[in-house]
Order: sequence, then C-alpha cells, then structure tokens
Amino acid sequence: MRILGINALFHDPAAALVVDGTTVAAGEEERFSRRKHGKRPVPFSAWELPELSARWCLEHAGIGPEELDAVTYSFDPALARPAAEMGLFDPWDPLRLEYARRAPEFLAEALPGLDPAKVVFVPHHVAHAASAGPASPHPDSAVLVLDGRGEAASHLAGRFHDGKLDTLAAQALPHSLGLVYEELTEHLGFLRSSDEYKVMALASYGKPRFLPRLRPYVHATGDGGFRAHGVDWADLAPPRAKGEPWTRDHADLAASCQAVLEETLLELAHWLHREAGGEALAMAGGVALNCVANSKIAAKGPYRHVWVQPAAGDAGTALGGALYLAASEGAAPEPLPGADLGRGWSDEELRARLEEAAVPYERPDDIAEAVAEELARDGVVAWFQGRSEYGPRALGHRSLLAHPGRAENLERLNRVKGREEFRPVAPMVLAERAHELFQGPIPSPYMLFVHDVHRDWRGRIPAVVHVDGTARVQTVDERQEPLVARMLRGFEKRTGLPVVVNTSLNTAGRPMVDDPRDALECFGSAPVDLLAIGPYAVRRGRAYA
Repeated sequence: MRILGINALFHDPAAALVVDGTTVAAGEEERFSRRKHGKRPVPFSAWELPELSARWCLEHAGIGPEELDAVTYSFDPALARPAAEMGLFDPWDPLRLEYARRAPEFLAEALPGLDPAKVVFVPHHVAHAASAGPASPHPDSAVLVLDGRGEAASHLAGRFHDGKLDTLAAQALPHSLGLVYEELTEHLGFLRSSDEYKVMALASYGKPRFLPRLRPYVHATGDGGFRAHGVDWADLAPPRAKGEPWTRDHADLAASCQAVLEETLLELAHWLHREAGGEALAMAGGVALNCVANSKIAAKGPYRHVWVQPAAGDAGTALGGALYLAASEGAAPEPLPGADLGRGWSDEELRARLEEAAVPYERPDDIAEAVAEELARDGVVAWFQGRSEYGPRALGHRSLLAHPGRAENLERLNRVKGREEFRPVAPMVLAERAHELFQGPIPSPYMLFVHDVHRDWRGRIPAVVHVDGTARVQTVDERQEPLVARMLRGFEKRTGLPVVVNTSLNTAGRPMVDDPRDALECFGSAPVDLLAIGPYAVRRGRAYA
C-alpha cells in the first residue's frame, strides 16, 4: 500500500512516503523552497502545500500521483471548533479551516493525476502519536503528544498496542503548554513558532525565581490534563525588543517557564504510566523538541525507555498520518530506519555539480581522514554526506564540524552562523564511548536529550559544554554511520579527543543545507575552511584564492 503523508496547515509543511508500512522518504518543504519553516503559521498561508517535497518523495520512489492508494492530511476539520469557543483570539481562523476542508482539491491540483477522493483526514494529534509510537524501537509503548494546538486540543496521552492507538487523555484548548512557551518566546523578543529553542538555551543562564508565580497558571490537574493559560508575562518581566540585550530578568523568566514546563511534563508522564503501564514512552509534538525537558522525563520519570521522534514538530505529522493509515489498513509499520530520509546524490552527480560550479576540488584517499586532519588543525568543516535529515537536527549528514578542545570555537561558530552568543553547539561521539564523557540517555542518535558532562572532561572539550555543564549529545552507531565513525576515530588518533563539534550546516535564519548548490553557497558565504561533499574536498584557499 502506497501512502503519501502531508503536513500543511500550520507550519513546517512536509511530505512523507510509506510503502507497505516502510518509510521510504520524508522531506520538509523548507529544504526545497529555502524558506525557513516553509511558511509562517498564519491563516493566510494555510492553503500552501509541500508541493516540492511531495513531488520529490514520489519521484524518489518512482511512483506517480495516480498510483497512490491514499494521501493523508494531518488535520481533520470536522473535529475543529470556532476559535472563540476554544478561548483563542484568532478572527481569521475560519479561513484556515476552509483551506483545510478544501485540501483534497488543492492536493489534486498540485499533484496532477491524484484522485481527491483518496485524501484522508487524520486528526492532528493522532498523526503526531503515530509518528512516535509505531515508528519507535518499542512499538507497544505509551505515547505523549504536546504542542501548540491541533483541531480543538493541545495534547494527547495514550498507548499503542499491536499498531492500534488507545487514547487515554486529551487537553482541550485554550490550555496549551506549547502556546505558553510560544507566548514567552515572543515576549522575549524572538520569533514565535520558530525560536522556542533559543528560550530553552537562555533558560540555562537564569534562575527560576518566578516559578511560584507561574504555577497557578501552569500545572497538571491530576487527571491526565493540565492548565496552561492566562500568564501575564509583562507583570513578571518587561518585554524585550528584537535585537535588544537580554537582562537577568529575561533569563530568569526563561528559566522559570522551563522549570514549570518540566514539572508539568513529569506529572503527565507519571499519570500516563499509572494508567497504561509499560516500560517505554514515545514522544512527539513541538514540545518534545525541548531536549532539556526530555532529559528530566528520562531521569526522573517512570519509564525505562524514552524515545523522541526526530521530526517531533509538525513536520513529523506527515509521516505519522501515513503510518497511522498504513496500520489501519493492516500494513504493520516498521520502526524508523533513521533520520536520513531526504535527498541524496551519487558521487558522480556530486562531481558533476562541482564541475558545473567551476570550483577546484580534490578526491583524497579517504574523505573521513582528510576531515579529521583539517579538524585537528582547528579548521571548520562543512560536512555534506548521504541523504539529508528529516527534522531540525544536523545528525552527521548536513553538519558544521569543529575542534571541541578550544573554548573559543563556540564563539567562532556562532559568528560563522550569525547566531546569538548564548547558543550552545553540540558534541558528536561514538555510542560506545559516550558513557566515558557524558551522563544521560544513551544511545542518543537524534540529539533530543541533554547530558551532564563528566567534570574531568569539561575542561578538555569546552566548546561543547553549555553554561550549566550539560551538552546536547549525538551518539554515532558505527554500523549505521561508518563514515562518521571513521572521521571520529581519525580525529581522536590525532588529538586524543573522541568528540567533534557538530552543529547544523546553515546560517542564521536560513534552512539547513539540503542540496549541493546550497552547500556551495553556504561554503562561499561563510568562513569555512573545507567542504567535504561526498568523497570530494573543496578547500577555502584554493577555491577562493
């Protein structure tokens, strides 16, 4: 059964293709259109579809729109209620709902040959849940979904068993942990529905001194739900204009919101475990991208295994909708094979792109060893290998790499990328070595948890240690990522350090690099010393002599 999943209504439009329960391809529209998050989450953009990523998924599999058995759309307008009834101020929400109702017609126009009758609406949080439970290494697992909003709720708690979802709780709007965090993001001068991860990073610089004043507005209710609405942020700290310096009040407010979020999530996880039991919890929804909160659930929650879907935000509902329908039709979903589900190029295709760009390049005996040598010399490397990642994290396919032993490399990379000075960068380490340096959930292949850095290592890898002594670790399985593993071993052989800095291959405000042209443009515009693109190396001094 061939099912194309579509996410389009709010933000992060994406497409995913599932064939007989196997995930074949998945891509986010921003990587194709080069518009960050694909579009802004406003009603006027709700009609926009992930046309480019959808066409690529079909082309990758050699399938025409007319050959699809179904297309899922991860929002069911029949379940929606008027915004005013839900306590939301959104006078243009009827326009958004009208676009959702007409999605089958829009999809048939975007994908000529598609029968609009094949479009199936999947409830938003059900699609989130199905992107996590059936896709996880623990298919019979509890599942916790939290985000800004779906049709009429902001949360789902349930359990998957034999591919079927049993929903145990859902929180009706306007109460939403995701919307509370979005409000704070905007109050602190960042871009709402985009920069929430900056608030999480800023929280490490503050103290949760506003926590007692937040708890009356944000707390679990003991029945699987919560309250999260009505915070007067200006009463706690003055708003920060975009570009203004942040103050101690701003950092303390971020820390307080982060703390109350963690408290609430922990109580929800304990409630779910009491109701559903089991050893494994799978998580999705935009709130599940909060790796600090995820780590608290893993450390203090009742579950032995906590798994977070790598594209946990709305992009992941494209995959979840397709997996949900596949299971409903009797095609048991297979666990996610990895996050590298996007576009890739053969060595010959990459060489042709380099020739077309007329840049000098070389083909070293082993690109992994060449990169290890450059990193050991304290060079910054753009790493473009294999298929691109699905989700917001660079996981060794579209990465910027650097030496972790030099503290100044944090500031250096933030300058390269044009980011705020308080933003951390992440360590990449072989899975079998991770316990020597870090304490936390291991393996951590999708960089969705934070780990305490052992004290005797903090001074040795200062570039990847955040102000609170933690690091957002990516562990590398040599069986799945042999090239990355070889690079890591080569770097350790030269430096004695089993870690390299890994951050996303992009500059501020732009989507992660996806195709060879993007890689060359990024390399040409940023002070990067070497571009490792497939087996080829492009060096700064030679390309721009």
